[in-house]
Amino acid sequence: MRQLKARLANRAPLDLSTLDERALMGCIDHSLLRPELTRAEVEAGLDVAIEWETATVCCRPADLPLVVSRLRRTVVGPTTVIGFPHGANMPNTKEREALVAVDQGAVELDVVINIGALRGGDLGYVRDELAGLVYAVAPTPVKVILETAYLTPEQVEAGCRIAIEARAAFVKNGTGYSPRGAEAGEIALMRRVVGDRVGVKAAGGVRTLDAMLAMLAAGACRVGATATAAIGTDWRARGPEAVRAIIASAPSAKLAAGPSASDDE
Repeated sequence: MRQLKARLANRAPLDLSTLDERALMGCIDHSLLRPELTRAEVEAGLDVAIEWETATVCCRPADLPLVVSRLRRTVVGPTTVIGFPHGANMPNTKEREALVAVDQGAVELDVVINIGALRGGDLGYVRDELAGLVYAVAPTPVKVILETAYLTPEQVEAGCRIAIEARAAFVKNGTGYSPRGAEAGEIALMRRVVGDRVGVKAAGGVRTLDAMLAMLAAGACRVGATATAAIGTDWRARGPEAVRAIIASAPSAKLAAGPSASDDE
């Protein structure tokens, strides 16, 4: 467990010039969150994560016991979601769900804030709910899902500041079930607000190596993806070339993650 926590400890942006396959795959939370997944499909997804040695598998809460069991004695961490995907559960429901997940073996939690409360300006409610949950599950790291597709830049910044005040470990742009996926400009904004001591996770529409590198170049240190095998295979074919292209274009080009996501993290 100590080795796994050390592997997941990075919160700062990556130096792309030193990126290798192990570091790249160690940034991926392999997503198994689609509602229609069968047990066999979850098992197949776990095989992918284990083969490619991703950072974690982020699964549906009901699948967590299976995921914990399968990932035991691997380098991949079991994680799950709380208040997913709407964030509108009662605070005590979210807290109880989080405590059960930690008790079952989750090493990180991706928690959806109350999106409507943030949009409506009830920042005290959002702060109190999140701070209470983070305190309840400490020291388990909490990733705060802001669902930025519904927010203005000012609201994104406010959500990031609340996450810092609540002592969350990461901020994350979305669930993958909002109208669009991750955007590099938004990831960069989140990174500017939280600095290097809080992580930034990009999720939604990151289905290619180029899209993932764009998110890392913008400041993400973790990426939610379902296309893990495709990303890894492409890295083996042209990884250094793709990195050079991203580094060359980053200062002047607008980097985008690609199409909006409707069925993956």
